[in-house]
Amino acid sequence: MKLKELAELAFKRKTQKLTIQVFRYLIVSGISLLVDTGVLAALTELLGLHYLVSAVAGYLTGLVVNYALSRAWVFHSSKLESKTAEFAIFVAIGLVGLGVNELILWGWVGLFGLHYVYGRMVSAVIGYTWKYVARKWLLFR
Repeated sequence: MKLKELAELAFKRKTQKLTIQVFRYLIVSGISLLVDTGVLAALTELLGLHYLVSAVAGYLTGLVVNYALSRAWVFHSSKLESKTAEFAIFVAIGLVGLGVNELILWGWVGLFGLHYVYGRMVSAVIGYTWKYVARKWLLFR
């Protein structure tokens, strides 16, 4: 396969190929993590909110970004007819991830005294793995 064809498959064409979807989901996850962590840091550092409160706001903002990009670029066909039901399940999966995120952040900062941004990176690896598998299995073909 030529480089141009590979780039087109990886970035442009709709595909059900698992390796391409995982690759795209990693990019989408990175973008949504930047948004999430940016909101977390801004609310904590600039507005003085507690890091766990800021983490919820950042996480939910990142979740919306992740959904929009995932629907547009990663997963092209849904198992559900209703976009409302699809979004509700997407959010429910995300809320499980939010619980894991808060628990890891609390432990990272509260128990170990380490910086919340590093804890967010650790929780992202665990959370994005869970969310990809759950969303692929429950929502998208």
